[in-house]
Amino acid sequence: MTSDRLIVSSEGPIGRLTLNNPERLNALSFDMWEEIPTALARLAEKPALRVVILSGAGEKAFAAGADISQFEDGYAGTETVVRANETIERAFLAIEQCPVPTIAAIRGYCIGGGLAIALCCDLRIAAEGARFGIPPARLGLGYDHMSVRRVIEAVGPMSAKEILFTARQFSTAEAMGMGLVNRVVVAAELGPFVQSLAEAIAANDRESVTAAKHAAAASLLA
Repeated sequence: MTSDRLIVSSEGPIGRLTLNNPERLNALSFDMWEEIPTALARLAEKPALRVVILSGAGEKAFAAGADISQFEDGYAGTETVVRANETIERAFLAIEQCPVPTIAAIRGYCIGGGLAIALCCDLRIAAEGARFGIPPARLGLGYDHMSVRRVIEAVGPMSAKEILFTARQFSTAEAMGMGLVNRVVVAAELGPFVQSLAEAIAANDRESVTAAKHAAAASLLA
């Protein structure tokens, strides 16, 4: 299935969801946020599915955040803000609650909403040179409780506060050091490495992997 801004495909046990807005560094428009739950649900319907890879189109970005060109209309009033935030949170939950493991293949900028999407994935693999950051403090914006919680779950409270308070961009070495990503690989090897990782997951027993995913999620809520 292909749409203008999201490309969804599958080959055997491996599904792919590609953020496709490369002219804006894959910034997420409202229609992209709205389509993510449906796209993942359609992938989940495939009996052979064992793992989903999320990535950004092109070489420059996984996703450089929300599409700020839509902020004036999308956040024009209280009701609109609530509606927009609910739509975005549904997209996050759809990724978190995907019935099979999800892998974020990160190249280039992974900023704001893009990093929030990556944090919803089970695994994060970054190419050398990727950049990570959460900029609301620099933009005079708030950051909601659920999104802060996801940062803390990934890196712990101290590193989470540094990310949120400074609003600066972090290198792959820094991201690896604080546990923001699982692995950093040479840029040219990102695709092959993620493919190999996905194949290794897909080769295992689906019920066992699913049970491990559910147990990990439950342990974070304990």
